[in-house]
Amino acid sequence: MPSAEDRRLSRVAIVGRPNVGKSTLFNRLVGRRRAIVDDTPGVTRDVREQPAQLGDLAFTLLDTAGWETKGGEALEARMRRFTERAIESSDVVLFLIDARAGILPLDQAFAGWLRKQKAKVILVANKCEGRAGQQGLAESHGLGLGEPIPFSAEHGEGLSDLHEAMGRHIEPMPEEEDEDAPDPDDVDAEDAPDRPLLLAIVGRPNVGKSTLLNRLVGEERVLTGPEAGITRDAIRVEWEWKGRPVRLVDTAGMRRRSRIEAKLEAASVADTLDTIRLADVAVVVLDAGDMAEKQDLNIAGWVIEEGRALVIAVNKTDLLVDDQRESTKAWRKLRDRLESSFAQVKDVPIVGFSAINGRGVDRLLPKVFETYAIWNKRVPTPKLNRWLREMETLHPPPLAPNGRRIRLRFMTQIKRRPPTFILSVSQPEQLGDDYLRFLTNRLRDDFDMPGVPIRLTMRKPKNPYEGRARKKR
Repeated sequence: MPSAEDRRLSRVAIVGRPNVGKSTLFNRLVGRRRAIVDDTPGVTRDVREQPAQLGDLAFTLLDTAGWETKGGEALEARMRRFTERAIESSDVVLFLIDARAGILPLDQAFAGWLRKQKAKVILVANKCEGRAGQQGLAESHGLGLGEPIPFSAEHGEGLSDLHEAMGRHIEPMPEEEDEDAPDPDDVDAEDAPDRPLLLAIVGRPNVGKSTLLNRLVGEERVLTGPEAGITRDAIRVEWEWKGRPVRLVDTAGMRRRSRIEAKLEAASVADTLDTIRLADVAVVVLDAGDMAEKQDLNIAGWVIEEGRALVIAVNKTDLLVDDQRESTKAWRKLRDRLESSFAQVKDVPIVGFSAINGRGVDRLLPKVFETYAIWNKRVPTPKLNRWLREMETLHPPPLAPNGRRIRLRFMTQIKRRPPTFILSVSQPEQLGDDYLRFLTNRLRDDFDMPGVPIRLTMRKPKNPYEGRARKKR
């Protein structure tokens, strides 16, 4: 029996016309909310992949956009091409219909197209809870795709029937892997040797985030176009850079909160913020034609607050080539605004490129991994305390208001990602933020940690005689 590493997981695509419950079924089988669900038709646009499991069946699940018949280069037509490509790459197709709405002409057109393909299709009549879907369930027999499975993605009804149907096409997992297999999406196991670097691509709408991801992987993996706000879900793409595993995450564009009106956009922004919280490195993409807008700085600020490693990526630099003076002025303005806005994180790395023609994109990943290494840095405790004694000599802490000298007792690094330090101080409440900033900046300079957040907190050492005095009494 092949091992989990050697055995290729079957690919299962969920397809159907818009608003039949594909993303709800996706979340049900994945076991957590990964796709945004809304009553608005056409919420899903890209193809989202995620490891999933149903009983003893493990597979890669694909959530696709609603299939429509529009042609040309309309957004719906581009979405359909992505869906059809997902079907071609899948071993099993779950064709969803809305049993409550009954069989619509679009369902019939899609079923006719599927019958011409070589795909193994399982017909799933969704929204069959209660009796409301009985008419649609009966009508679905006429689609020519076999016996339909009555199902409710919202309530989890029909899972055993779906398991039986999928089991005809997917081999069950070996018994010993059933409980002990690691979760491939577990980002908490930070020190796992083969854990991919989680790289989030974030920024305002229409700055070229999806175009950058496609350029990096060398193929069209996510939907792009001139329309702003195409990406809604955070789309993960597994990739390798020079043999090192990378999980790229394309995210929805983030507008200022005052401009967010629709519930759907708010959900997309919340999904992006969750991605930032889980990321190792966040690449904030800027438009070279409008660098360092206030919202760009807000997004970079969220990355820093979450303690993630930050790389600023300036896209569309080909627009700056013609006027060298204006180009130099724009770069200087960007650096000045970053320095003034994020004094606590100096020398944030900046990479310029053009995602549309690829010029300069090859400089991005080396800078990402360089920043990632700094973000993972650990300073040995003896070295740290020799440095602390030197700082105390060169720049002694200020006297406390009561005239007593503040003593810096001990310093140690308690975690990485980001580098986090604890400073033991005799009177922490009297030391002051200015001196703490001085130590943080010297830490960054002396231990070569540019461009990443550094966290330094104080604590007061315990009095070893406090307990003895109480006992004597």
